[in-house]
Amino acid sequence: MAVALPWGKPLTYDDLQSMPDDGHRRELIDGVLVVTPAPGTAHQACVVQLVAKLTAGAAAMGAVVLCAPYDYVVGPTTVLQPDVLVARREDLGEARLERSPLLVVEVLSPSTRLTDLGTKRLAYEAAGVPAYWLVDPAEPSLTVLRLGEDGYVEETRVVADERHQADYPFEVLLAPADLVAGLGERED
Repeated sequence: MAVALPWGKPLTYDDLQSMPDDGHRRELIDGVLVVTPAPGTAHQACVVQLVAKLTAGAAAMGAVVLCAPYDYVVGPTTVLQPDVLVARREDLGEARLERSPLLVVEVLSPSTRLTDLGTKRLAYEAAGVPAYWLVDPAEPSLTVLRLGEDGYVEETRVVADERHQADYPFEVLLAPADLVAGLGERED
């Protein structure tokens, strides 16, 4: 089913809603449509591990952990779907998040690496998301960014079996190798 999209102006959340649900992940960044394929095995296994590790801490503080596809509507022309997000329960709408989450996590894959490291990082930064984590299952590594006065600042980076004791948005202990345990050398 073809959808007629507007020409000569930025796409909006309403335009995004009119598109068919065909398994593609669609996001808008400043009105520009970004379409990515379904993620691979290593990516999804890492997302599942992150959700499991973050859920207990989130529940204790009245927050919720969600994974894509779930819309974070930054504004009428910017709609993102972080791989994992942590948000206050009271900030969640029935179908989407319209307030800044406490944390977003992107799991890098070959098809999203540049977008996650560049365009989406800048979009989260501009939206005022206080914490942005990047997980690379291929290395494996975890990079923790915190929002400062001049944008994101790298707080820490750990690789393999090194451990990071996060204190925001709650305490959680993570080692990148644990997020991809049992996957061997698979790549998405």
